[in-house]
Amino acid sequence: MSDLIARTSIDRRLADIVRPVVEGMGYELVRLRLSGGRKPVLQVMSERPGGGIEVDDCAEISTALSAVLDVEDPIEGNYTLEVSSPGIDRPLTRLADFAEWKGYLARLETSELIEGRKRFKGVLEGTEGDEVLISIEEGTIGLKFDWLADARLVLTDELIRDMLRARKAGAVDESKFDQIETEDGSEEG
Repeated sequence: MSDLIARTSIDRRLADIVRPVVEGMGYELVRLRLSGGRKPVLQVMSERPGGGIEVDDCAEISTALSAVLDVEDPIEGNYTLEVSSPGIDRPLTRLADFAEWKGYLARLETSELIEGRKRFKGVLEGTEGDEVLISIEEGTIGLKFDWLADARLVLTDELIRDMLRARKAGAVDESKFDQIETEDGSEEG
């Protein structure tokens, strides 16, 4: 398993259709899940490289994906397409995510028992080769990325504060300000 973006065979097949569209628009595919039920839901989580996504971006992705999925028709019957951001307590789906979110609290679940347990909660300590390092009560341990079934950040005050700071720091793009024409006809900006 190279990532946790798409787990099941149908999810991987759908990701093969969705990923080129999302990446072609300049975004990254974070996670894709098709959930069952009377009316299935295809959940696509995306973000900009480096993080962040706006509601308008999700709408654009949704429109583009709808067109491609209508042509490809990979899902039988009616379903709902849901395009969203990964959120603050985001899933960690690529090995690089564990290095990027080093220092934050996370919950990891393995597909098999590791020393009598499948669930690990602790502070991410980065990666080493193909292992995810996590500091738990017993000390820092390494879990092979391929052993992971699920992983996500835990919503904490520190995570919320840091995400709000990062969002605020990138909130004002002065290059988008309009030029101001002065009385003498020259422009200031």
